[in-house]
Amino acid sequence: MIKITENSLRDGHQSLLATRMRTQDMVEAAKLFEKVGFYSVEVWGGATYDACLRYTKEDPFERLATFKDIFKTTPLQMLLRGQNLIGYRHYADDVVREFITLSAQAGMDIFRIFDAFNDARNLKTSIESVKKNNKHAQGAICYTTSPIHTTQGFVAYAKELVNMGCDSIAIKDMAGLITPFKAYELVKALKEEVGVSISFHTHSTAGFAFGAHLKALEAGVDVLDLANSALAEGTSHPCTQSMVATLKDTPYDTGLQLELMEEASEILRRNRRKYAKFESVYNQIDTRVLLSQIPGGMISNMANQLKEQNALDRIDEVMKEIPKVREDFGFVPLVTPSSQIVGTQAVLNVLMGERYKTITTETRNIVKGLYGKTPAPISKTLSAKVLGDAQPIDVRPADLLSDELPQARIDSKDFAKSPTDVISYAIFGNVAKTFLQERNQNCLQPEALENFEDKGVDKLPKEFAITVNGEQYVIKIEGSGEKNEGVRPFFMRIDGELREVYVENLDTTQDKDSTQPKPTRTGLPQATGVGHAQSPMPGTLTKIKVKQGDSVKVGDTLAIVEAMKMENEVLAAVDGVVKEIYATEGMQVGTGVAIMFIG
Repeated sequence: MIKITENSLRDGHQSLLATRMRTQDMVEAAKLFEKVGFYSVEVWGGATYDACLRYTKEDPFERLATFKDIFKTTPLQMLLRGQNLIGYRHYADDVVREFITLSAQAGMDIFRIFDAFNDARNLKTSIESVKKNNKHAQGAICYTTSPIHTTQGFVAYAKELVNMGCDSIAIKDMAGLITPFKAYELVKALKEEVGVSISFHTHSTAGFAFGAHLKALEAGVDVLDLANSALAEGTSHPCTQSMVATLKDTPYDTGLQLELMEEASEILRRNRRKYAKFESVYNQIDTRVLLSQIPGGMISNMANQLKEQNALDRIDEVMKEIPKVREDFGFVPLVTPSSQIVGTQAVLNVLMGERYKTITTETRNIVKGLYGKTPAPISKTLSAKVLGDAQPIDVRPADLLSDELPQARIDSKDFAKSPTDVISYAIFGNVAKTFLQERNQNCLQPEALENFEDKGVDKLPKEFAITVNGEQYVIKIEGSGEKNEGVRPFFMRIDGELREVYVENLDTTQDKDSTQPKPTRTGLPQATGVGHAQSPMPGTLTKIKVKQGDSVKVGDTLAIVEAMKMENEVLAAVDGVVKEIYATEGMQVGTGVAIMFIG
């Protein structure tokens, strides 16, 4: 009898709907899943935590508590990025231990732990913490293909994870690259040489997945990761119901009944319609992944980034650039956060018209060794561009980090109401701070926007929620543009998507100071010369690192802009003094607008 892990409540909607499903739209299906008898149900981790804070405006731990109230007999499972936890950088060991302890106390049973580079050093603290909390530690192999990745290499890594304390091993094929016969070869080798339970996780992107699952069964795999039909296939997983029906009355019979799954499917399919605006156009079989190796969630994020820059027509160029960047990075597997880092760098290479003309903070950190040891050496050209004559670190990256929780507790004391609030802030910083402040001020409840006159954007509520036909939308006002004949554009995000709204009958008084650069739609001036520092891509201005009057030199970091969940440096293009700073931290900025002026 084969066991099944149901993935639709986490990876299914992450792959197909940008992780936007709200808890309320999964609860009824979850109640049915509890009765099915799955080995486990994946409900948390990956992008779930971030999406709750950033987009759906739900407390991630409240979501976990809701599921724990439902799943009394079925174990809950989460995806954990090792030293990255559920974020995009390495966190200090005290943050890792606290997050895992809080998650275990809240009801998490199985922690599937991986490192994007398959560097076991980055899993050490996570595995130890899961075992200390008497929970199941599952070590995951990030599967990829390259000239240096082999079956025996993956087996050796699995043995290392088991020696570190892992109770089981998962083959994690995030881009759907594993062919049926390679699946058989790898599972058979693991079963013969490692001696623990093996889970098999792949995506349907390249069209291999159903066949790969069947060959994995023949080789002796213990658990299959599948997704309910309502959130299956494409860049998601093979269908649970189809596999259960296929295996019925065979030696691999799951013993699970289809009726409950079909009831859940009807609920999820109906609720999926609410999120049509988040449907990825890349949610079908796409064999280009065999060359680009781009996971499904990365494709949709990258397409949105290009769309915001009016460059969606260049996505094929980016997909061709990604394998080149990946090779320069030492053939790293493409999975969060490495997929975002490689993807963002590839976008910049294409849009800048020159490879590595602009280098993101995370790219620099990979070259410096701050994410761990890459599978192969970094390109000498890229290494020299970032490091010069310096050498990358060769220790476990987290050994260089001091404890972070004490400062996080101090910085969040005015808005954090619980240890889970503090850990959210410690991991997600301003994203969590914004959510927690809005929650405390009750700003996430529906309210009317009254007296919408030309009082300036600062006089209006910055974020609020409205309900239309029973569905809630979170509205965030980003800024306002220039008035023209009584009409002013306001720019806002509706569930994270940028929209432009025009408001008429406003005071048409124009600013008398005509010496300033013309404001853009974000309220910032146009970048008209080399002295105007601008972002390499649209994103959130998270940090301004200089102040008015500071002297700077070419290449100095002036500010940090977060885009595609990665940090991008705004660099000085000229030597000079910071004369004006137009933007403020937390503001949305785009290309072509000036953040500050260096003169």
